[in-house]
Amino acid sequence: MMHTAVHREDLNKALETLKNGGLILYPTDTIWGIGCDATNPEAVEKVFALKGREQDKSLIVLLHNDNQLASYVNDIPEVAYELIEYTEKPLTIVYSNAKNLALNVVAPDGSIGIRIVRHPFCEQLLQRFRKPIVSTSANISGEVSPSCFEDISEHIKTRVDYIVEYGQHEKGDGKSSTVMKLDPSGKFDFLRK
Repeated sequence: MMHTAVHREDLNKALETLKNGGLILYPTDTIWGIGCDATNPEAVEKVFALKGREQDKSLIVLLHNDNQLASYVNDIPEVAYELIEYTEKPLTIVYSNAKNLALNVVAPDGSIGIRIVRHPFCEQLLQRFRKPIVSTSANISGEVSPSCFEDISEHIKTRVDYIVEYGQHEKGDGKSSTVMKLDPSGKFDFLRK
């Protein structure tokens, strides 16, 4: 699939919004997401409010490189790096013992879902932001996840602080990532295939 070039202005506006604790609507390697600074509890609070989502449901965060994992997870089983390296599809791994993230991003049991993203816009955004970014589907909690930009409701579009221009006309496949839970011993279970 041909990806268009990322425009600097688009990237800068998204970055500014994140730095100011705002919400962005942006394309990811799976579906369009609502994003914010995953280390800023007030920003995370806005995501829950917008989605009408219960606070005890944790959110997924995105990073662009697996060497950043150690900054946000206490014990990373060695197998995690192999899983990330060899996965063909977008893979979200739920790790135990999250750290250095907003407390309201993390699940009540201390776990966090993290995905290393391969996507032209996300990678550049994450590289420049240098912090993890929340990604949650751009819908009201309980409603169907939008598979492309056109499917996102006006309710969501009018309540975020910046809508990324990149990728608005691309048809995503609308598939969510595979999700697996990985405990510190290296044992894993699929939560969503």
